[in-house]
Amino acid sequence: MTTETLDDAPFLDIKDPAFSMRSPEVADARERSWYARTPYGIAVLRYEEVARLIRDPRLRQGSYAWPAHNGASGSWADWWLRIMLNREGADHQRLRKLANPAFSPKLVKVLRPEFRKLANELIDGFAAEGECEFVRAFAEPYATRVICLLLGTDQGDWEHLVDLAVQMGMALGTTYREDQDQINAATDEMFAYAQRIVDDLRARGLDDGFVSSLIRANQDNPDLLSEQEMVDTIVLSVFGGIDTTRNQIGLAMDTFIRHPDQWALLGDTPDLARLAVEEVMRVRPTVTWVTREALEDMEYQGLTIAKGTTVHMFSQSACSDPRAFDNPAFDITVADRKNHFGFGLGAHHCIGHFIARGDMTEALALLAQRVRNPRYAGEPTFLRDSGNTGPLTMPVAFDPET
Repeated sequence: MTTETLDDAPFLDIKDPAFSMRSPEVADARERSWYARTPYGIAVLRYEEVARLIRDPRLRQGSYAWPAHNGASGSWADWWLRIMLNREGADHQRLRKLANPAFSPKLVKVLRPEFRKLANELIDGFAAEGECEFVRAFAEPYATRVICLLLGTDQGDWEHLVDLAVQMGMALGTTYREDQDQINAATDEMFAYAQRIVDDLRARGLDDGFVSSLIRANQDNPDLLSEQEMVDTIVLSVFGGIDTTRNQIGLAMDTFIRHPDQWALLGDTPDLARLAVEEVMRVRPTVTWVTREALEDMEYQGLTIAKGTTVHMFSQSACSDPRAFDNPAFDITVADRKNHFGFGLGAHHCIGHFIARGDMTEALALLAQRVRNPRYAGEPTFLRDSGNTGPLTMPVAFDPET
């Protein structure tokens, strides 16, 4: 077997503000090697290697080390280390089992009519105008008000919640250390909001909703789900549900604006919305890499990976790998694509994926039917095209609804 060393691999400077996951530099590196060196460990670039290593039991969830990588501390870092996402083994399974009923397909089925009603209401607000700032007019309020539906809280809270989620989301960028005071203040405020939800429900009586199911689990056996773990899970649901769905819907619109024939097809064939969600997440995911860490010294395809090495699975690169996709171009009619990694895979796959898939399917189906011929009316702005990415502003013009 050929033995490789890290020095043999291309280097990708993912700390560079100009770095892009969709750049020719990444594509060239993928052609040269299945992995690359980065300032944060190694990056896996090809589909087959990502699909295997993302499930490899010698690797643990690696994102827990993100605060340490950035030399950051405080309430966000403390919460990040406690949550289900960054727990392992029996501890992870315990929390996941307790939270699973709150994210079930049954709940999505109940909420789908509410998703449709909400999407139509928001589109009503700008459809006749022929233009909107799409992030603020649709992506942000839709993602956040879906979370309000899930929590059973006042939908009028959405602007406050999205602002907190955006500030917390800055922790997932490469300026985390510089922004940590703002990030920690937003985290503290989000925890206070989550605690108020719990206190209000306990005072007026539990219902059949998401938060009540967590409260019951805590009441039935505090040793299985502590008060802290319960509130941590609520904050994770709010933050994750807002930040990722907001970004993913915005990235979907950006992708379709660049592929107008596909948008027109979706508008005429709304049953394609489910496939459209999967295809957008393959080519333009908000989560552009998934992180693991080596639990032991290990060897893979001739490369020795030392214990403690951070291993980034570059899902954006893997899901456009021509070795895995005969035609990697964006096409919502292809029903037999390989799995994308937008929700992760393995033990740590996203627990909220049923809800995310459900609300985005309803949103894209209705948008494509009612917002015809979308195009940019100005220059959009985006978060950096690495880590967790998404649009900040999207001035969009379209054919006014009559």
